[in-house]
Amino acid sequence: MNKLLAGSQLLDIVEKVERGERLTKGDGIKLMESGELLTIGYMADLVRKRKNGDYAYFIVNRHINHTNVCANLCKLCAFAKEAGHPEAYTMSLDEIEKKAAESRGQSISEVHIVGGLNPDLTLKYFEDMLKRVRRVLPGVVIKAFTAVEIDYFAQTENLTIEKVLRRLMEAGLDSLPGGGAEIFSPRVRERICEKKISGDRWLEVHETAHRLGMRTNATMLYGHIETVEERIDHLVRLRELQDRTGGFLAFIPLAFHPKNTGLEEIGLSRTTGYDDLKVLAVARLMLDNFDHIKAFWIMIGPKLAQVSLAFGADDIDGTVVEERITHAAGAETGQSLTRHELVNMIKAAGRVPAERDTLYRILKEGL
Repeated sequence: MNKLLAGSQLLDIVEKVERGERLTKGDGIKLMESGELLTIGYMADLVRKRKNGDYAYFIVNRHINHTNVCANLCKLCAFAKEAGHPEAYTMSLDEIEKKAAESRGQSISEVHIVGGLNPDLTLKYFEDMLKRVRRVLPGVVIKAFTAVEIDYFAQTENLTIEKVLRRLMEAGLDSLPGGGAEIFSPRVRERICEKKISGDRWLEVHETAHRLGMRTNATMLYGHIETVEERIDHLVRLRELQDRTGGFLAFIPLAFHPKNTGLEEIGLSRTTGYDDLKVLAVARLMLDNFDHIKAFWIMIGPKLAQVSLAFGADDIDGTVVEERITHAAGAETGQSLTRHELVNMIKAAGRVPAERDTLYRILKEGL
């Protein structure tokens, strides 16, 4: 054991981590309540290196947010608008195809598509969207539609989750992003996103996708009204599903941005860098069956994402291009980073840059 840890209140957990033992819910709560950030970071870095060596991953991708019209209008969201609102928009299939085509020749490996729950859009619209994107970007992975969107398609079309997923997969869908998980706690969901699907339903959608052979991501929105216990419960439930299916690729903690949301009025402020690093590190320690922990630079900023590579994270996401959802809530980061910028961030942190695809297959390394 590292001599610098002498006197730590977390020695029992350090010993478990060094032995490779699974942490309990009680351990997770103790970590979240601890002020020993460097000790937590030390443990998370051990696990990161055990799983991924010195690789730090990124992807060349682009985001398309096809509509901000949404039936839910959750308090946590600054992106969604009612139909008819001056700022409401919905892209035509031609517009979406054009945006996808703009990425030809840029060696992108993934298109990420999510949007609001627009009652005017049918499942056929989404099937046609996928087919068009696939046509203009034939070798690119299409990661699209949160579990919330998949459930909404099922409701509006009177279909099962499995049927919706099968139809979308036939049209070109490869993977689901992790959005919409927020915090699984019913207490929290009732206050910040009362119309959104339950945590149980979110897990059901992803379990169904995994059963069909699809790999997906998982998220947790933190830094609003959730408790430490609710954060850990969320992580444990993700871990339990991963035990059953092994279908999750990565976990992405999402720092809440209150600006322009329905929660801004209760005086919430942005998360601190201390909180962001702790959540990333504790997630790395609790999610022992997840291979990858992603620091989403759009939400926490490139500099903190770089530091997170010493606190358990092994992925800093990608080039992104034109992200709208977090920026509507006051994100001050840019809307894209170049491959060169990502590589330099990783090298400066002492890691080996590894350009990956959605499934974490390395396309280029040591750039």
